[in-house]
Amino acid sequence: MASAAEQLASNLNFAAFAKAEDLKKRIWFTVGALLVYRLGTYIPLPGINPDAFAQAFSSQSKGVLGMFNMFAGGAVQRMAIFALGIMPYISASIIMQLMTSVIPSLEALKKEGEQGRKIINQYTRYGTVLLALIQAYGISVGLEGGNGIVNDPGMFFRISTVVTLVGGTMFLMWLGEQITARGIGNGISLIIFSGIVAGLPRAISGTLELGRTGALSTGLILAIIVLAIVVIALIVFFERAQRRLLIQYPKRQVGNRMFQGDTSHLPLKLNTSGVIPPIFASSLLLLPATVAGFSQATNLPAWASTVLASLGHGQPLYMIFYASMIVFFAFFYTAIVFNPKDTADQLKKHSGFIPGYRPGERTAEYIDYVLTRITVVGAIYLVLVCLLPEFLISATGVPFYLGGTSLLIVVSVTLDTVAQIQGHLIAHQYEGLIKKSKLRGGKRSR
Repeated sequence: MASAAEQLASNLNFAAFAKAEDLKKRIWFTVGALLVYRLGTYIPLPGINPDAFAQAFSSQSKGVLGMFNMFAGGAVQRMAIFALGIMPYISASIIMQLMTSVIPSLEALKKEGEQGRKIINQYTRYGTVLLALIQAYGISVGLEGGNGIVNDPGMFFRISTVVTLVGGTMFLMWLGEQITARGIGNGISLIIFSGIVAGLPRAISGTLELGRTGALSTGLILAIIVLAIVVIALIVFFERAQRRLLIQYPKRQVGNRMFQGDTSHLPLKLNTSGVIPPIFASSLLLLPATVAGFSQATNLPAWASTVLASLGHGQPLYMIFYASMIVFFAFFYTAIVFNPKDTADQLKKHSGFIPGYRPGERTAEYIDYVLTRITVVGAIYLVLVCLLPEFLISATGVPFYLGGTSLLIVVSVTLDTVAQIQGHLIAHQYEGLIKKSKLRGGKRSR
């Protein structure tokens, strides 16, 4: 079966794609949904002065707002109806994952299968609404505090802003679910992906303009391009890297027949935590500077100004804290999403075992040991990818658009989407082979 799948995958071509009508419909649906999302990032909130807000945003573009603006595809910079983006949903999903690990009732729901997953998803939606309400109200109050940003401050403006921003987030959540069900790829990830990629043309043109004016040398621009290709190849390698543990199943007897024991593998991803550690680490590090900027940093004590300056991009203290927090969240989130004890219990339930280790507690200890070792490598990989842009910015002054977090998201989503497209093409070719075999069988029977 594996060799047949590999042979089919190697034969994928444009002819096979042209015949896959269902796949083409899914791709067009996905493209249309993402175009709707991009259109919404240009529709501003009612009742604000765009010029005044743009001036206020420019002073905070290097803080948390700048990072959220990149994930939202520029919607924060324009204060559009999708300014909150899909981040409240992601935050609610992470919170629910944490809660399922510490609350027994939610943990029991998680083990109930499809029905339990639906209930947890519903709780996640409720959490998204709650987080979006809090964030939207905070944005409305912050906008009123700006100089000339709101044309007519008051309760009506706050209510309309909250309704618009929360409605925008809920629409994006629904749109993401529709893409997942009727399109291709993971809808939520593709929305974030399209927001990040939307800023690439402007970043590339800006870099080329710096080269044209002589601010950047041609050799440096070429070196950046080569380095970007190398980093992307490195991310692809590490994101697809796995440690596969051999699983054996004993011989079994059915009636008078003895069946040979099967073997399979338990894949452990090198980077189990994904892009969550860089997102958490960068958000927490940029938060103090953003709060200080909104609270008039000129009135801060001298020691606070010194600490904030030390936590700026490219500073040694920032690098140390950033790397340390990425390592911490890599281990923390891996422990949340992967439980060695549950995996060992499932293997024992289905009579599977790892050669050389007793089923149950010893198997769980061994899985945890292997997972800890590969997480060390995964955390080092995340630190290198995320700190490289910081070193580039501090050493050369190049406005590197794709930071470590955004680069990880772009490459990971691309790999996942391409894999799903290949899966649909393989399934289509299998269906074609089955139909041909049935037709041949019918002709022979006649």
